Amino acid sequence: MRFSPAAARKVLAGAAAVAVAGLGASSVAFAATSSPPARAATAIPRCTADPSGLGLGVWVAASQGDGAAGTIYYPLEFTNFSGHACYLHGFPGVSALDRDGKQLGSPARWESFTPPGPARTVILNPGATAHAMLAYHDAVIFNSPGCHGVSTSSELRVYPPDERTATDALFDFQVCTHPGPIYLSVGAIQPGVGGSAGNG
Repeated sequence: MRFSPAAARKVLAGAAAVAVAGLGASSVAFAATSSPPARAATAIPRCTADPSGLGLGVWVAASQGDGAAGTIYYPLEFTNFSGHACYLHGFPGVSALDRDGKQLGSPARWESFTPPGPARTVILNPGATAHAMLAYHDAVIFNSPGCHGVSTSSELRVYPPDERTATDALFDFQVCTHPGPIYLSVGAIQPGVGGSAGNG
C-alpha cells in the first residue's frame, strides 16, 4: 500500500482520534525476529501486510524528521486497517526501491535505539498505529566511497516483523546504488504514533 503525504496526514489524524477514544536475503530484507509471549501469539494474530489494503499500512512521517551529525530520524508508522486486533513484535525489514521496484543498495540495519529501547509486543486495535524509528544516514551517502553512484529512491519496501509479505511507503530520498554501505537503520516496533527523534 502506498501513501501520499495527504493520505499519511489523514492516517495520522485517524490514529490520534483512536488514541483519544481510548482504544486501548539476496539483500531483500524480510523481517524475522524472536517470538513474542505465547499468550499474545495465541490470543491475537500477528499483523500482516495485505495487498488488498485491509491489513497493515505503513507510512513515513516525513514532517517529523529530526537529527544532526549526518543522521536524520523519521518515525516509520504502522497502522492497522483490518477489522480485528493484531500484534507486532520485533524489527521490520526495510529497503529502498527505485521507480521500477528494484532494490537500491543494502537493506536497513536493525538497531536498538536509546530511547526507546528493545523490542516489545505491541497490540494494535483496528485503526491504531505503532511506530519504529528509521534512521537515514545521509553522511554515508555523500562520504562513503562505496556508495557511488548515488540514486534517488521513490519508496520503501517494508516487511512487518516475522513476515515475508511486504507493503510499500512513499519516501523520496537519495540512496546508495550498490550494496555495501549501510545508509538506513531501523529500530524495534514501539507503541503509539511516533514523534520526532527522542520523542517517539
